[in-house]
Amino acid sequence: MRIVRALSGGEAFFGILKEDDRIERLEKAPFDEIVKDGREYLLDEVTLLAPTEPTKVVCVGKNYFDHCEELKGELRDDIKLETPILFIKPSNAVIGHGQVIEYPCVSERVDYEAELAIVISKKAKSVLACDADKYILGYTCLNDVTARDIQKREGQWSRAKSMDTFCPIGPYIETEFSPDGKRILARLNDEIKQDSNTSLMMHKCADIIEFITSSMTLFPGDVIATGTPAGIGEMHKGDIVEIEIEGLGVLKNTVG
Repeated sequence: MRIVRALSGGEAFFGILKEDDRIERLEKAPFDEIVKDGREYLLDEVTLLAPTEPTKVVCVGKNYFDHCEELKGELRDDIKLETPILFIKPSNAVIGHGQVIEYPCVSERVDYEAELAIVISKKAKSVLACDADKYILGYTCLNDVTARDIQKREGQWSRAKSMDTFCPIGPYIETEFSPDGKRILARLNDEIKQDSNTSLMMHKCADIIEFITSSMTLFPGDVIATGTPAGIGEMHKGDIVEIEIEGLGVLKNTVG
């Protein structure tokens, strides 16, 4: 099942995206149960929004072996960080498919980072990895946009990754998805820049959920970004960036 959030007539709503590009509107957010209200829309009649409204986006840094290797060879294939590196993107960074990534005047280098994202279905605290699936609504694509020059200059990641529009998510949440062994791509102006596989993640999704919820509570709609593979690079105004994950569609945004 593909869950979307959409805008029609100035009103935002959740819906189910069908194979024929019809959207069946839901009465409420899909976290407790799926309740359709009988109204339907065509996909091209609405504006897609980010498919969830997270209180926070918890991100995992340096979670792919190939990405760590490109960052000055910090890790070998046989070395794994004992625990994930975490940072948080705030809700002001979240935008949806088709919306514009704003190039900030305070930065001279803004990068794309293709990531698999987990969307949480219910309040989660002290969740064991073996129970993690019970707390997952589904998965979606995410672009962890980063002001790389600011990240390097300041030596920590908060401002560089938290600017307005720096967290595109979408286009939909797929509830019937396995995160194992999926191809993950980033394209810039139709040229493939990142081409990897989720099998290269050091920390798997269930383990990440256990680690995060051991120290903080996740709420329905919260998002976990699971890290980016090798091939990160620079974007400029006017560029079109696409994040594609096998089985999760294409998240497309323009840089403005």
